[in-house]
Amino acid sequence: MSNVTNIGFLGLGQMGAPMAMRLIAEDVRLHVYDPRPEAVADFVAKGAIACASPAAVADAAEIVFACLPNGKVSEAVATGPGGVIEGRALRVYAEMSTIGKRTVAGIATALGGRGVSLVDAPVSGGPSGARAGTLAMLAAGAPAAVATLRPWLGRIGRRVFVLGEEPGQAQIMKLVNNLIFAANMVSTLEGLSMGAKAGLDPDTMLEMVNAGTGRSMVSEQIISQVLSRRFSFGAAIAVVDKDVTLGLAEAAALNVPMWGLEQAARVWRFAASQGAGGNDISELARFMEGWAGVELRGRGE
Repeated sequence: MSNVTNIGFLGLGQMGAPMAMRLIAEDVRLHVYDPRPEAVADFVAKGAIACASPAAVADAAEIVFACLPNGKVSEAVATGPGGVIEGRALRVYAEMSTIGKRTVAGIATALGGRGVSLVDAPVSGGPSGARAGTLAMLAAGAPAAVATLRPWLGRIGRRVFVLGEEPGQAQIMKLVNNLIFAANMVSTLEGLSMGAKAGLDPDTMLEMVNAGTGRSMVSEQIISQVLSRRFSFGAAIAVVDKDVTLGLAEAAALNVPMWGLEQAARVWRFAASQGAGGNDISELARFMEGWAGVELRGRGE
């Protein structure tokens, strides 16, 4: 088939897999890599091509997306032995991981020396947004590279936000977003715990908050899972802990005080340090409930 674009995708986890799945189409030949064979098998069954390494993906695809767990993994996948830097076909590399400005800028410099343009391209919206195709897609990089990537970003998410021409600017925006989310999560759970301790009905509280000025994505999409005791949003406490730590470090480098956000970050750090890092983010509620001596349980549960 003519006009087929070879695209690569590295990292087929809770976020990567549903994003990569949205790229499977007649005009795309998708090359994938993940160290877990079971993750790759689902894609091969749908027509994707399994590769033995990130380098092999970059040898076959001119555009490669990466959605990885942390900065060390991103650096290894991009510039380490067997990394995409060894690929001969790669021209545009989309780093979708949340790894901070300094790390993504370092990767961009290394790949730029090989003629590869990096687009700093983190996303926001969580696993449910990835599955539904409603993610907010961020992009920062050379205009030509961003333009090359934009059609594919549009297939993955709902709206593309271009933050600038310097890789790292999208990282800052993603961290701003995640810091706000992390603080909203803590404050919403603390407030609802206070109300429940005073005898207010959790369902009624949630309805009122969502009709009033306290509403947020947390109250609209996550607290219902707490009240139902499902705890299944799909992201881990350790991920938020990582992101707020990165965000505070960026703020410190910019000499921006973060008095309120530092307090919220301590709650996430505590939860992760108590062995809950792998738990769903909605389970942060269990800590507030324990401290308050109350349970946020809906009427139907």
